[in-house]
Amino acid sequence: MRELNATVVGGGLAGLASAITLTRAGWRTTVLESRQQTGEEGAGVGLPRNGITALRSIGFSDAEIDDFCYRTFHVGYRDLKGHSLLRGPTGDDIPPSLYVWGVHRQRIHAALLAKAVELGAEVIAGAPVTGVRPGAPDGDLATVTWEKEGTAHQVESHLVIAADGMWSVVRRELFPAAKPRYSGHTSWRAIIPRNGYEDALSAYLGPNADFGTMPISESEQYWYGYFRHPEKATFDDEVAAARARFFGWAPEVVEQIEDTKPEQLMRHDVYHLPGGLPNYVKGRVLMVGDAAHAALPTMGAGASTSLEDGASLGTLVAQRVVRGNSLGNALAKFDRVRRPRCRALARQARINQWLGADVGGGPRQSLRNTAMRLIPTGALIKGSAPLVRWTPPN
Repeated sequence: MRELNATVVGGGLAGLASAITLTRAGWRTTVLESRQQTGEEGAGVGLPRNGITALRSIGFSDAEIDDFCYRTFHVGYRDLKGHSLLRGPTGDDIPPSLYVWGVHRQRIHAALLAKAVELGAEVIAGAPVTGVRPGAPDGDLATVTWEKEGTAHQVESHLVIAADGMWSVVRRELFPAAKPRYSGHTSWRAIIPRNGYEDALSAYLGPNADFGTMPISESEQYWYGYFRHPEKATFDDEVAAARARFFGWAPEVVEQIEDTKPEQLMRHDVYHLPGGLPNYVKGRVLMVGDAAHAALPTMGAGASTSLEDGASLGTLVAQRVVRGNSLGNALAKFDRVRRPRCRALARQARINQWLGADVGGGPRQSLRNTAMRLIPTGALIKGSAPLVRWTPPN
């Protein structure tokens, strides 16, 4: 069997999930991470059922998943005062589509990294990519140029996985017309002690803002505050600004912000890639994760779709090519399978924002809230099921 090599650009969730499935299929895999450390920043991540299915597909057992994930469920939506707008079932009646696994982003990243290295992937930190020549599936190999400690390196690869995120260097070079767009919103995020907060994922909808809270372990609670705000604006005191922005909301919202220390709070402007790329393939380069289809966070699907990409890469490309199938055909099938699903999830994320943080105060807020209270619980279940029902493609 011929030796196949792959270069993964980016060591985040999408890149490491891709490295795992490539290495498991027998590819010699190198991950190039631009940051000096291979660790991850970030706060909480919610993985619906599809994200857990993807983790299982790339080789994690349920016991391993339980080590870094905390199973909870989506209890529904509330107004800013905490009154129910659309409540999901509880107890024994919770359907699979409403279960969510909360996890600290650092922990899931560490688990993916450990699995990739254990399988034999080489992970190189402090290695920013400076150029990519895509080659052709049935012709020239792809070439990746990168730097390490001031020295330039170049490697030829049978396959390049571009998993370098929202501000992808590879996308900028191969798809220069595709540029991230500011969503009009920014988001505070924090992880704080549980302190008896509700053991469920809950979302609060207010004028031009959403607040969400979710347990991510027995002792940790994650919250986010997503709100309309000018791009690149700054606050002298982020905690004080968060307290002021959500003043008067439900007591549990105010309490969680009050329990947040300055070092626990982060804020990032929110960008997305409207419509995603027109094609996830260029030559021997395959675009995955936010580099290909960065969506708004209002679906909570970013991490799960990255894991889905990695799992799909394994079955649709890595394993097929090892068995002697055409790389070009395998990449084309990946694009046909993945692009419609990622676009559908991104469309739903835009709808969620339109119904959530895009709704201003006054009559519009009252109209939205009244309409949501008229939606039967079954509609919440029916609407969420297709989005989280996912099977790894063959």
